[in-house]
Amino acid sequence: MKDITTIGEILIDLTQTGVSEVGVPLFAANPGGAPANVAVAASRLGASTAFIGKTGDDGFGSYLRGVLEQDHVDCSGLRTGVQPTTMAIVSVDTAGERSFRFVRGADCDLPPQEVDEAAVSCGKFLHFGSVSLSQGVVRSGTIFAARTARQAGVLVSYDPNYRPALWKDEAEATEWMRIPLPLVDVIKLSEEELPLISGSGDLEEGSRLLAERGISLVLVTLGGKGSFCRWQGECITVPGVSVKVADTNGAGDTFLGAVLSRLCRRGEKPLEGLTISELRDILDFANRAAALTCSRSGAIPAMPTLAELSD
Repeated sequence: MKDITTIGEILIDLTQTGVSEVGVPLFAANPGGAPANVAVAASRLGASTAFIGKTGDDGFGSYLRGVLEQDHVDCSGLRTGVQPTTMAIVSVDTAGERSFRFVRGADCDLPPQEVDEAAVSCGKFLHFGSVSLSQGVVRSGTIFAARTARQAGVLVSYDPNYRPALWKDEAEATEWMRIPLPLVDVIKLSEEELPLISGSGDLEEGSRLLAERGISLVLVTLGGKGSFCRWQGECITVPGVSVKVADTNGAGDTFLGAVLSRLCRRGEKPLEGLTISELRDILDFANRAAALTCSRSGAIPAMPTLAELSD
């Protein structure tokens, strides 16, 4: 039994690393995909993790499986399909901010019958994101996994990770991204995503609206300003850590992997008896982990180990 099982996309991030002498953009083929990132981040920070998803039967797919295995992520639920491995082309501006274009492939082709029901029915958390809701049969596979986990008493974590390039328009994205909310115990959003999902851009009001929908723990990342959370009617903001930003890719996934890894340390029922004081410490740890990721390039390659974050 693993502490955390994640389901969704695993892909190649073709991430811009600079330009050549004649101004041609240079790219590195980094491993990525938000749920896979969370699995690796949490594993490096001490949790036992597993990943469910699909790659192509190609060199990129073999490489991605090897990356997960190297970070001790259980890949027994990682399928191989006929479509090629999905790619995200990530351009980075001078401030380290990213823009995305996707070439979708195998990640979209994960139907419910290919989801390991036993794997999502045990452990402490099942985590997924909204990229899996944007197209293909993986929509039904992801919702099936979340419902199965919820029915089994496994806590469900959700990251409504808005990528405009994946949707027809904002209205379609908002509709689909809100569908899983009744199944969710823990949600992690960016400050920009909060109004899309809750209907309010105000931290306290938006998080209150999500809590009214039954979500126990609401987490909002604030970039360099740190992070915000609502838990049992109380709200706190924990300041961020100042770093020289190389690349923000994977920072939110590192943050969430850090939070989940720390919650898993609390025992078989990670949210039971959780205090605001504990949450402050958890968010401080997660902020530091995300900051370290931002100081390096790539997503998975930039994620810290537990030893790097030791006090």
